[in-house]
Amino acid sequence: MFKTQVHFMPANTSILPKPHLTLLDTARQARVAIRSRCDGKAGCLMCKVVVEGEDRLLHPPTEAERRKLGTVQKTGTRLACQVRLTGEAGTVNVHVPEDPLKAAIRRQLEQQNDDQLW
Repeated sequence: MFKTQVHFMPANTSILPKPHLTLLDTARQARVAIRSRCDGKAGCLMCKVVVEGEDRLLHPPTEAERRKLGTVQKTGTRLACQVRLTGEAGTVNVHVPEDPLKAAIRRQLEQQNDDQLW
């Protein structure tokens, strides 16, 4: 039985995924949006996430992931389309960054709200 729980933040959604899925597929299963354009080929770098969890819970980075991320890997940044879970018991926390377009809209709305206060 697959025993690795994945917790996505800031969505605050947890899931016990099916075995051998990538984090990108697991996010889709949990209905958590992670941007991607390359269909899981480690080509677009849009699916960067920060992963926290014991090393035994995650397979090591693929060659493609190591080449694409370089030294950024040391911060826990991984490509969701490449990360696979080992299935051992434990919890992996995945920090999904805010979509840039949504962030720009949010900042614009906040600015408008600030302007209305004056």
